[in-house]
Amino acid sequence: MSDMRRKVTKAIFPVAGLGTRFLPATKSIPKEIMTLVDRPLIQYAIDEARAAGIREFIFVTSRGKGALEDYFDINPLLEASLRKSGKDALLEMLKSTNMESGAIAYIRQNKALGLGHAVWCARRLIGNEPFAVILPDDVIDGEKPVLQQMVEAYQETGGAMVAAMDVAPEKASAYGVLDIEEDMGDLVKVKGMVEKPKAEEAPSNLAVIGRYILTPRVLANISKVKGGVGGEIQLTDAIAEEIKQGRDVYGYRFRGQRFDCGSKAGFLQATVAFALARDDLRDEFACYLEELMSVRKAVE
Repeated sequence: MSDMRRKVTKAIFPVAGLGTRFLPATKSIPKEIMTLVDRPLIQYAIDEARAAGIREFIFVTSRGKGALEDYFDINPLLEASLRKSGKDALLEMLKSTNMESGAIAYIRQNKALGLGHAVWCARRLIGNEPFAVILPDDVIDGEKPVLQQMVEAYQETGGAMVAAMDVAPEKASAYGVLDIEEDMGDLVKVKGMVEKPKAEEAPSNLAVIGRYILTPRVLANISKVKGGVGGEIQLTDAIAEEIKQGRDVYGYRFRGQRFDCGSKAGFLQATVAFALARDDLRDEFACYLEELMSVRKAVE
């Protein structure tokens, strides 16, 4: 196995954004610890990474993210209180939120220069190993966690890999879009990538979603990339550079439902879907929704 197909054990979580679409809530709390049912967004991302074999977690943060860092720390007073009250189930649940000392590293992105720049900020911790990038805003509900699907595919392909999803043509301008050389079903070989193209200029309707497996060469490419759309350093430009240099880039059509929790509508949709999937909430919540829709229909 070549050096670029070694096991993927590191993941970068870009969490430096201000979350302005969720103001005023994000005035005092990081967007990433806003709760989807009873777990913060970042917990879903961490659980997905763990399932894929990730052991080192690199958070690219900014000022005001202290609550995010505290979330993964041990809370001795809370645990002692739960233990004294005999709440063993809650104690067990907390274990998934505690990270071992040294498992998480925090890197500051001092200027909001885009996703490519955020990933580049973690370059010294990546070294010469392949790594994953997970955007917590993209919550994907799949029978098998999406990053795990991708890691398994990556062991066969090597190169660089991006998660991809078919979108309506009129929505392609909101995404990075793949220019496809060969469509093999779950996998597509990519010959180009365009960041937020005009709808009529999009090379396909296969959009890049917030999961990546990349090689250290992509970090070197970022160092050379000039600001793209909006003056930001785009990660897609650095990945596209791999293609120009004759190296393989793949899109992976994941199996699962993606929710854009960076938008209010997407967050609400995810809340409904995840609540209805919960044994302890399904019946009561479904009953409420049915009653609500009945009232709306009656009014109409």
